[in-house]
Amino acid sequence: MISYPNIKPYIVKIGPFEVRWYGLMYLFGFITSYILVRYQIKKRKLPLSTKIIDEIYFYLILGLIIGARLGYVIFYNLGEYIKNPLEIFAVWHGGMSFHGGLIGALLAGVYVTKRYKLDFWLYSDLIIVTAPIGLGLGRIGNFINGELYGRVTTLPWGMVFPAGGPLPRHPSQLYEAFFEGLVLFLILWYMKDRVTKKGRLTAAFLLFYGIFRFFIEFFREPDPQLGFIIGPFTMGQILCIGMIIVGSFIWRVSGNSKI
Repeated sequence: MISYPNIKPYIVKIGPFEVRWYGLMYLFGFITSYILVRYQIKKRKLPLSTKIIDEIYFYLILGLIIGARLGYVIFYNLGEYIKNPLEIFAVWHGGMSFHGGLIGALLAGVYVTKRYKLDFWLYSDLIIVTAPIGLGLGRIGNFINGELYGRVTTLPWGMVFPAGGPLPRHPSQLYEAFFEGLVLFLILWYMKDRVTKKGRLTAAFLLFYGIFRFFIEFFREPDPQLGFIIGPFTMGQILCIGMIIVGSFIWRVSGNSKI
């Protein structure tokens, strides 16, 4: 068993005000994504101004946050929020869904690309290859918070999490940070200069993330209010099956559109 490092979840705390590692991780992820997208646009000599790039990111971040919250409400705890609808706005109580955030970001992307008459798939591919950076850092933030831990294990790298009871558990947040973050980023970054069909990098993100997350969910503790949905499968796995299906469809239909 490995000792859980028990890092304080905040960097600075002044009264009720906290600067938390989790939020800082996502900030780093957005900044890195922005820099890498600007680099790709410059390299490809695409006619896109800084103003429009900034606006794209504004809507993407807004769509991601709103989508992540509503996704959690709908997918993971709808009954409770129907009873207490004002809790939907209490984001400081926690509760965000990756799949909801993805849907929100994609809808925001559709809106802003239509607004400026841009090619959605071209810019979706540019941005999606950088998304694993924020996802990986976000999972490290989950690990620091001691949340979203794994199932009980006897493996030598199991950890006892402060909120997870006395038994050692899989550090599944680190599994996700590695596969959904580092590995997925390296795959997409390798593919970006070799794939010639628009939409296929977006499809690859959906496929690989869906596959990685589906299998890692077998090591992650199910959400207590839901448990298992169908047999041994969790809500996260069911949503990942949807991602894999959509990703496969986009990959197939994108075969006729070159970059």
